Amino acid sequence: MQLKVTSWNINSVRLRIDLVAKFIKATRPDVLCLQEIKCPDDAFPLKRFRRLGYEHIAINGQKGYHGVAVISRLPFDTTTKKGYCGKTDSRHVGVTLGEKAGLRDPLTVHNYYVPAGGDEPDPVVNPKFAHKLSFLDELRECPHMLPKANERSIVVGDLNVAPLECDVWNHKALLKIVSHTPIECEKLLAAQKAGNWIDAARTIVREPEKLFTWWSYRSPDWATADKGRRLDHIWVTQALGDRLAGLKVAKAARGWDRPSDHVPVTATLDV
Repeated sequence: MQLKVTSWNINSVRLRIDLVAKFIKATRPDVLCLQEIKCPDDAFPLKRFRRLGYEHIAINGQKGYHGVAVISRLPFDTTTKKGYCGKTDSRHVGVTLGEKAGLRDPLTVHNYYVPAGGDEPDPVVNPKFAHKLSFLDELRECPHMLPKANERSIVVGDLNVAPLECDVWNHKALLKIVSHTPIECEKLLAAQKAGNWIDAARTIVREPEKLFTWWSYRSPDWATADKGRRLDHIWVTQALGDRLAGLKVAKAARGWDRPSDHVPVTATLDV
């Protein structure tokens, strides 16, 4: 059985529901993980997704900001939500696919929206950056980020860090820019290493080839300039490492009408 899992920071699911529908019809992921849905649970466009064939939905939303959701063609066995840094700011939702989804061995998907961190990369003067660093520290120590041997788990989301030199258009130019500062990169890579996670994108698209998932709204001609960053990630446990069948970054979505500044990232696994 093949499983297609997509991660996409949609930057308001209600504003861009038509773009989501367009993507779904073209790609048909089994599981779609959205970040920055920017709506409370009771305002989420459930009916539209169900008409598209996605009956199973786990939401952790709030009014106006943040929020994550997992939309699936396959039923969940369980769902979870976790808060970080003593806040209830809707940055995580997890689901487990098991017998109900036709899987002999269960598989868990954790969907994250890591704090962006503001503009000033100094935790002393910028509380948003301090929050981001604390979040990354907690992520590294979180029990479900430290999977047991043979555990089948996937972590996806807008992790808001481009950790490698080839994850940004210009490494030296961005060393003091939030999302690529050395301290952020170190903390995200420490979380990855602590759980022995496999970076799906860099398994398929090897270093030093550049790979981006985000292009700023501030760039008037984003495609020509191509000043992107890889902020959106899919990690898999060692038990799924040899099950990766492909990965696709839907760069064309950045050029759609009124797009998100992030594009969908889809991993295909043999499960």
